[in-house]
Amino acid sequence: MGAQVHAYLMSEDARGQANFYIESLGGEIQFLTTFGETPGIPDGMKDKVMHLALTVASTNTLMMSDSFELVSYNRSICLALNYDDESEARTAYANLSEGGESKYPLALQPWGAYYGEVVDKFGVTWMITKQ
Repeated sequence: MGAQVHAYLMSEDARGQANFYIESLGGEIQFLTTFGETPGIPDGMKDKVMHLALTVASTNTLMMSDSFELVSYNRSICLALNYDDESEARTAYANLSEGGESKYPLALQPWGAYYGEVVDKFGVTWMITKQ
C-alpha cells in the first residue's frame, strides 16, 4: 500500500491565494467546502474555506484552508516546481514574484540547471527549476 504527499497550506485568504496560484501557474479549483456547510457554525465563519483542492501547473495538487490563527510561513518548507521548458519556468517565476520577493533570480547554475527562488506575496517560498 502506498500514499501520496500533498502540500496543505493554511491561509488567511484561501480563495484569494488559490486564485493567485491559478492565475500564476494555470489550473483550477477542483473542490471547495466552506465552514458554512457544517451545522452550528457562527455566521462570521460561514464563508471561510474549510477545504479547498486545486490543480496547478498541469497535474499538481495543492490543498488549502482558511486558518483562524495568524499564518506565518518560514523557509524550512518550500514548494518546488520542476519544468522541462525554460520559458514556462521563467513565466512561473515572474508570476509568483508579483507582490513578493525574489530571493534568487532564475539563472543557469553551475550544476547545469536553471534555478530560482521566490517568496510569493502570501509568504510561501517557491523553488523553480528547469532541468
